[in-house]
Amino acid sequence: MNKPIRIALTKGRLEKDTVGLFDKLGFDCTAVHEKGRKLILPIPDANMEVVLAKANDVITYVEHGVCDMGVVGKDTIMEMHGKFFELVDLGFGRCKFALATKKGYDFYSGYGVKTIATKYPNVARNFFEKKGMDTEIIKIEGSVELAPLLELADGIVDIVETGTTLKENGLEVIEDVAPISARLIANTVSLKLRKDEINRLIKLIEENL
Repeated sequence: MNKPIRIALTKGRLEKDTVGLFDKLGFDCTAVHEKGRKLILPIPDANMEVVLAKANDVITYVEHGVCDMGVVGKDTIMEMHGKFFELVDLGFGRCKFALATKKGYDFYSGYGVKTIATKYPNVARNFFEKKGMDTEIIKIEGSVELAPLLELADGIVDIVETGTTLKENGLEVIEDVAPISARLIANTVSLKLRKDEINRLIKLIEENL
């Protein structure tokens, strides 16, 4: 038996949705469901090991080859880039990147440099560069919605699911930036060395999505 294929899952909702998918594929995920504080968990009948990690770390582990595959949001992929293959859009964890401003603010008027607050500076920079717009990007770690309210920024680029938080803070989406959902990624070397196993898993997943 080959050593187990190691797959890193983004802790939280994506982890839950992925394990739900594995259950649907008929894999025995008992160890994952009863994980306690363990971070590496076997799925013996599928010859797989699940590693639970933060989104950015999922990409790091896959890039460095300590995990063969990973499940991570398109938001993290767009922000971090990296050398790996994006294999399947898993279709869950759906939301979007959007540009939002204070309600009624005319973002595209005037010629001054606009200031954008975001947790995702690369995503924001790429979006405005494609428009040929000069912007100043400020990275915020916490509630990005505060930035326009405190007049630190003209707008924000953030993940929007329902838009409720924006509305409650007097902000509105003025443009969609990119759709987001969970993606299955793979290490470039693993994809060559373990091609058959990985393709088998992809086929199973695609049949059950």
